[in-house]
Amino acid sequence: MTTEEYKDRFETLAEAYIKREGIKELLQAIAKTDFYTAPASTKYHDSHENGLVKHSLEVFDILLTDLEDEEVITAESIAIVALFHDLCKTGFYEVSTRNTKDEKGKWTQVPYYTVNDLLPIGHAEKSIIMVLQFMKLTDDEIMAINAHMGGWDKRENVVSKSFAICPLAVHLSIADLKATYLK
Repeated sequence: MTTEEYKDRFETLAEAYIKREGIKELLQAIAKTDFYTAPASTKYHDSHENGLVKHSLEVFDILLTDLEDEEVITAESIAIVALFHDLCKTGFYEVSTRNTKDEKGKWTQVPYYTVNDLLPIGHAEKSIIMVLQFMKLTDDEIMAINAHMGGWDKRENVVSKSFAICPLAVHLSIADLKATYLK
């Protein structure tokens, strides 16, 4: 898909599922960032152009499918946590170069992504704060985004407590893992 196709699908889904006040402003703010072109990571998953939006859409697809028969969790909450769980990665990566040998053993410079976190306030916390600047979140949506890193999160007590009381948190973490390792 092209950047424009990813952007169109992301915005179409957000507008179709999220009816909360502030969603249009949030989407306008995102469009001014590198969200649609940024990678999802430096080397772990979707470490390529458009990786962040691709990953967010994959998490949405997985979470919506996994919870299609769920009556308690709304489609709106599913869209919010899936599409915006990694919003903190906007303006987070930059392209650098490094020397590496090609297949003939010749040294050459190749591009790669590095982290340049200009607002180091925490991964999930930053995503929550960025969304809250435009629209309200429910407690379950906050807990789900906050605990989406699951076992990779060093705050075990926060994650385990969130998982114990918020099924959406468990499901988002699983969808994130599936999108990262099974896609």
